[in-house]
Amino acid sequence: MLETRLRPLASCSFSVLTRARGLASSSTPSSQLRVAGGTYRQDAFTNVTNAIIQKAETSLLSKPSHPLSILNSLIHSHFPDYKAITPSSPVVSVFKNFDELGFPPDHPGRRHTDSYYVNKEQLLRTHASAHQIESFQTDAKKWLLTADVYRRDEIDASHYPVFHQMDGARVFDKSPSELRALEEENEVMAHRLAQENILIEDESSIGPQNPYQQAHDPAQAALVAANLKHTLNGLMLKLFGGAAGATKENPLRVRWIDAYFPFTSPSYEVEVFFRGKWLEILGCGVVNQAILDRAGVKERISWAFGLGLERIAMVLFSIPDIRLFWSQDPRFLSQFTPGVISTFKEFSKFPSNWKDVSFWISRDVHENDVCDIVREAAGDLAEDVKEIDRFVHPQTSKTSLCYRIHYRSMERSLSNAEISAIQDRLEGMLVSELGVEIR
Repeated sequence: MLETRLRPLASCSFSVLTRARGLASSSTPSSQLRVAGGTYRQDAFTNVTNAIIQKAETSLLSKPSHPLSILNSLIHSHFPDYKAITPSSPVVSVFKNFDELGFPPDHPGRRHTDSYYVNKEQLLRTHASAHQIESFQTDAKKWLLTADVYRRDEIDASHYPVFHQMDGARVFDKSPSELRALEEENEVMAHRLAQENILIEDESSIGPQNPYQQAHDPAQAALVAANLKHTLNGLMLKLFGGAAGATKENPLRVRWIDAYFPFTSPSYEVEVFFRGKWLEILGCGVVNQAILDRAGVKERISWAFGLGLERIAMVLFSIPDIRLFWSQDPRFLSQFTPGVISTFKEFSKFPSNWKDVSFWISRDVHENDVCDIVREAAGDLAEDVKEIDRFVHPQTSKTSLCYRIHYRSMERSLSNAEISAIQDRLEGMLVSELGVEIR
C-alpha cells in the first residue's frame, strides 16, 4: 500500500466495460466467474477481463531464476527473522481493500476505471496492504508480505496491469523496557550505518503536514520512526550499494522526504540517487493507530513500508520493458541466477509496427477501457497505446478519438498479416464492448 508507483488520476466517468470477459469453464454457469481457483458471482460491476484472469494463474515469484524472485529473496535476506506471508487469492472484498484501511469514499482507486472488479463487493486487490490487518492479527511482531496486485492502467514500457508489491512491518510493545531496548538498538544501527558507504540526506520533518499521531507519545513515535529509517537505510545499501559501486569517496546517496498516506503518520518517501538521477523506491511511516486497533493490537505501535518489486528490478537488472517479466523466451530467462543481481543483455530488438484506430463515441470512453480491450485483443504484443487525436465535428458535435497502437513482440518478428488480424479483432471488440462507430 505504501509503494509509491506513480499513476495518473482516472476521470470520474463510469466505465462501460460492464460485460465480463472472464474464464468460465463449460461446467460453470455464465453468471459465475472463475478466478485463481475460486468461483465468484458476476454482476453489472464486473470488468475483469480474460487476459487479466490468465495472469492471475501465473506465479512469477515461484521461479527461482526470475528477476522478481531474485529480488524478493534478496529483500527477505535483509529481514531474516521476519515472518514471510503469501496471501492465497488475489480476490478480496472492497471493504478489505479500501474501507478497512481508511480510504475515503471518493478515493480514485475505487473507480471502476482504475480497478478490476469481480463484482460489486469483490475485486482483484489493488495493493498488498489489502491483507495488512489480517497480518497484524497474527502472532508475528515482524512480517513481510508479498503479493501480485492488479490495476487498470495505460500501456507502455513501464506500466502493466499486474505487478508485485511487498509490505513489511514491525510491531512494538509500549512497555518502558521494550522502548529502552529499541533506543539501544537504534544507537547500534546508527553506528553501523555510519561506518558504511552511504550518505543519508534526511529532509523530512515533523509538523502540521506530517505529524505524530495524537494516540502516540511523541517520544515513542520518534523511536519507532528512527528504527524504521535505520532499517530501510540498511536495505537501500544492500540493494543499491553494490550496483552503484559505492565507495567512501562516492557513497550511495539516500534521501528521505515527507509524504502523505492515509494509513501512516508521520509518512515518508525514500529515494536513491542511482545512475545520475533520484529514484523513488518506497513509501513508509508509523502505522495509524486505528489500523492496529482494528487488528486487535491496541497497546502496540508499529512502522510499515511498501515497495514495488518491478520498479526496483527494472532499475537493478537494467530491464527496459516491463513486459519482459512475463516472457517465456529462454534468451531472457537464462540470463539470471538465483541470489545474483546481473545486468540484462538485450537480445535483438524486433521491429515495431504501428496502426491507428479512429472511432466516433456516443458517451465518455476512458483510456483504460481502450487499453483493456487492446490487451484482450493483442496480449503483450501491444507495446504502447497513445491517444493522438480528439476531434469534435462542428455540425454534429460528435466526438472522434484516434489511438495509435505500436505492436512489437519481445521474441519474434510480427508479420503484417498477423498485425492486421489483431487490428480487425480489436476494432470488432471496440464496437461490441464500447459501442463506438469505427471511422
